[in-house]
Amino acid sequence: MAVDTSQFRNGLKLEIDGDPFAMTYFQHVKPGKGGAFVRTKLKNLRTGRTLEKTFRSGEKVNEADVEDRRMQYLYQDGTGLVFMDTETYDQLPLPAEAIGDEVKFLKESMEVSVMLYKGAAINVELPAFLEAEIKQTDPGVKGDTASGATKPATLETGAVVQVPLFIKEGETVRVDTRTGAYVERVN
Repeated sequence: MAVDTSQFRNGLKLEIDGDPFAMTYFQHVKPGKGGAFVRTKLKNLRTGRTLEKTFRSGEKVNEADVEDRRMQYLYQDGTGLVFMDTETYDQLPLPAEAIGDEVKFLKESMEVSVMLYKGAAINVELPAFLEAEIKQTDPGVKGDTASGATKPATLETGAVVQVPLFIKEGETVRVDTRTGAYVERVN
């Protein structure tokens, strides 16, 4: 479906040169001389790169066939990751490269938001926080109580995060999936 420049808004998803983009900024400009135009900033939904583009006033652009679906992460097989649509129970394979570094925060049966473009998954958005058990970490050294001191710890998902010295193996911690930072210990 085509939209014209008067319908531009932040978050609008457009298709430009065969790629899906999300509008992050737009400004209608009416110069004293010449025709009006719209200055925009668009984020490529596949690569994450930003594009600045100007459209003539009244110009029509196609909306992208993009859909967000709630899915559950099932397991990792030899070829990639398998997700299940929580409404239709259809399974969707996805290469691990599509998720990037965030794959280390995926936990079985975790609910995520999968972005589909023309029926193919292009992006996975994890929950902001993950609760996971510490599988391996060195014991804190007695007497080493320096304020803010940390040590590496391996989570059940395989991710390595920096945690305070008092955290032990077997404890559950909350981690921010956007930054990979320890947030708190969970009882």
